[in-house]
Amino acid sequence: MKPRTMPADPMIQELIRQAQRAQVGRRTVLAGAGAGAASLALAACSTGGGSTKPTPAKDTSASDKKVNWANWAAYIDEDDAGKYPTIEAFTKETGIKVNYDVAVDDNNTYYGKVKDQLALGQDIGADTVCLTDWMVARWIRLGYTQKLDHDNIPNLKNLTPGLLNVDFDKGRNQSLPWQGGFAGIAWNKDKLPGGLKSVDDLWDPSLKGRVGVLSEMRDTLGLIMLQNGVDIAGDWGDDEFNAANDIFAKQVGDGQIRNIKGNAYLEDLKSEDTLAAIVWSGDITVINAEAGDHWEFAIPTAGGTLWNDNFLVPIGSPRKANAEALINYYYEPEVAAEVAAWVNYITPVVGAQEAAMAIDPELAENQLIFPNEETLSQAHVFRGLSPAEEAKYNAEFQKVLLG
Repeated sequence: MKPRTMPADPMIQELIRQAQRAQVGRRTVLAGAGAGAASLALAACSTGGGSTKPTPAKDTSASDKKVNWANWAAYIDEDDAGKYPTIEAFTKETGIKVNYDVAVDDNNTYYGKVKDQLALGQDIGADTVCLTDWMVARWIRLGYTQKLDHDNIPNLKNLTPGLLNVDFDKGRNQSLPWQGGFAGIAWNKDKLPGGLKSVDDLWDPSLKGRVGVLSEMRDTLGLIMLQNGVDIAGDWGDDEFNAANDIFAKQVGDGQIRNIKGNAYLEDLKSEDTLAAIVWSGDITVINAEAGDHWEFAIPTAGGTLWNDNFLVPIGSPRKANAEALINYYYEPEVAAEVAAWVNYITPVVGAQEAAMAIDPELAENQLIFPNEETLSQAHVFRGLSPAEEAKYNAEFQKVLLG
């Protein structure tokens, strides 16, 4: 899963560049219809922002040795006691206390919670947040991020070259990659010993009412579009989107799809509420480690999606230098390898694969962490959407979610 040193194959180089240009989403949580779905729909349709951009907060890092980090669930190394070894090592090394908050359960809903404060330039309670490319692009466009001081991040030299000059942040002045990964399919190996190969396999009548999909439009509809033969990174429009959305609506209406969720889909797999699902790659390794080796992940035969999440510093954070110290620490290859060994997502840090070799040679060959050219060739990127397209397609997708 990691774009380590850029692969020599020009096609693979372009694939990784596209991953950063595209507005691809990641984890979204939606338990079903009702108030939660309605609030997600409102957040998804709101891009916010006025003509006046807020000004950055005064940095008090020198006298306030802490940093608040908002991130997704199951997205950092954690020991049996529920502690975070790399965070503890960072605090010991720098004296900066880290308040790690699993606060992001969805790009849109998190934005919905903090957008009013961001517009006013207020502290949202996070000094750094990890969000997906397309949402980071929105924050940057609206002036909701602070410019990073590269002098405070000397390990920026370890960033995979192909991830530096992305369209939404040339030169990485406002953001830096945290982890990336694939969306694909997974199934309960005990209940489905024959396995699955394609998205179409999810629609088998024998699985009626036992299928889960992600509430992230770009992943769920991206996989359906790929199954329909659409190049999701290429030139497609309303017809291709609507054809996929119609399939999605039919499977929901017929009761084939039981749950439409984000992080919470893992609980459905554990309880066997769902036996097969559209999922995010690293999560399946984590659930197998936590709840027994019962599930298998695969990139569908028609291909999977590829995305990245990124560090940013919110406009109202008063501890930007502390956040930059944290980012710099996680760009040390040995630290990046330690995180990768736990989260099983693609690390953007050059040298992490070699460091992983010292931890476990098998880890360094894991295709969900350090993908080779063959694996990356199966991954596709949901092309960037204009603001008008994003509003339109989100609205159509939300219609299905809301019934």
